[in-house]
Amino acid sequence: MPRRPMRMSEAAKAALATALKKLRTDLQAPSAFPAPVLAAAQSAARAPRLPDKDATDLPLFTIDPPDSKDLDQAMYLERRTGGGFRVYYAIADVAAFVTAGDALDAEARKRIVTLYFPDGKVPLHPPVLSEGAASLLPNQKVPALLWQHDLDAHGEVITSSVSRALVRSTAKLGYAAVQQAIDAGTAAESVALLRDIGTLREAVEAERGGISLSLPDQEVTVADGSFRLSYRAALPVDGWNEQISLMTGMAAARMMLDGGGPGILRTQEQAPTHEVTRLRHIAQGLGIDWPHHVSYAELIRSLDPHQHRHAAFLHEAAGALLLKSVYKSFRDHEQIPAQTVHAAIAAPYTHCTAPLRRLVDRYAGELCVAASADREPPEWVLAALADLPSRMEKAKGNAADRQSVDLVEAALLMDRVGSTFDAVVIDTDAERAEPNPREGQVQLAEPAVLGRVASAAVDLELGANVRVRLERADPAFPDKNKRVLFSLTQAQAQAQAQGRAQAQGRD
Repeated sequence: MPRRPMRMSEAAKAALATALKKLRTDLQAPSAFPAPVLAAAQSAARAPRLPDKDATDLPLFTIDPPDSKDLDQAMYLERRTGGGFRVYYAIADVAAFVTAGDALDAEARKRIVTLYFPDGKVPLHPPVLSEGAASLLPNQKVPALLWQHDLDAHGEVITSSVSRALVRSTAKLGYAAVQQAIDAGTAAESVALLRDIGTLREAVEAERGGISLSLPDQEVTVADGSFRLSYRAALPVDGWNEQISLMTGMAAARMMLDGGGPGILRTQEQAPTHEVTRLRHIAQGLGIDWPHHVSYAELIRSLDPHQHRHAAFLHEAAGALLLKSVYKSFRDHEQIPAQTVHAAIAAPYTHCTAPLRRLVDRYAGELCVAASADREPPEWVLAALADLPSRMEKAKGNAADRQSVDLVEAALLMDRVGSTFDAVVIDTDAERAEPNPREGQVQLAEPAVLGRVASAAVDLELGANVRVRLERADPAFPDKNKRVLFSLTQAQAQAQAQGRAQAQGRD
């Protein structure tokens, strides 16, 4: 749901530039690649290790944001003779360019993930590889890990395999254009099948109890030298595309487990029972019907994030029940962890579809190629397994994303301190370790801002529509959680207190 962009003053731009520079320093984000790494990348780009298998006849396509060049995945979808579907899913083969122990490998192990900032990104690999020779750009022959998933007519996976192959993408498509073409009935058959397969996979996800939260993203863009912040609501094609990646991550985890290892999983514990009970009370308070026979996952799928009370519940649920995911590696069946399932996905799962931007995926892909061919993985993969989980925990991608948005929010609002806005209370601190029902978080409709809110006179009501006054917007404020701070307006507090008094009188 795009919103009217807010222009920033020159002072706000300068403050943001200074704050972003400090954020990079605080996160110890790498700067330019060292000369030996760039030289190694140039050499690798000229002479990658090419596979024997040639699959360039597959008319693969990619779906990515328009300005993306680091393209990890490409797909081709078709119907199977006799019913069902076949999904070809190509993943960039970074190991065809990076050799264990070389300068490229050492630098990638330091960087761990690509970091994204509003004024640019810090890539995992040099752009000559990540946005060039190793990327699945259109009309370029590239080494890849080519997955083949055969599905039945209901979208259930029958078999999965993966092997190295030379591939060529024929088209770089955008999400909005694909959605429009599918809706209009003008999409090529392989593209149109993404809706059929994606919808079936969403039904399979629902059946196994998986959870997909569909909250609008805050999106930072730069145009004419100004930063802009808007909400981006997910399109159906976002979900369909994600299902192909999830299916591949689940197939990869299953390969590792069925073979008795080695492997590396992305796991997540189930939320404790008391959290579910607490959320049931919150749902009741928000007027959301949650029958006892309806599971948490079913309820989440039934909610509309565009409804204020539903959005407030979804934000609360995301923090309460979707616990932190962790990596777990194992060398053989005796080391397989007791917890192998990712609770939100409701199945074993691993990261293996974004090796240009995430370190662990290169290793997971190599493990799957070996498992699919029923052979031992290379020694360099085995040697890294024990260290990988702890190394990946040091990744700072989420911190860069969240703190970048926080800084842009503060800079956008710097010149509007004292102004009032319509907002929705999406979280309160009433049930924290140190409870404070008069503090929480609000979501503004315009501009696209999430910020802390404090009430001097009355408790905050989760899901309530409120009028708030901007008290602070400072990108340099030391408490990063309170760079943007609102208060309930006096009129709002009085109206809320009066409403409560009337409700108590009726009781």
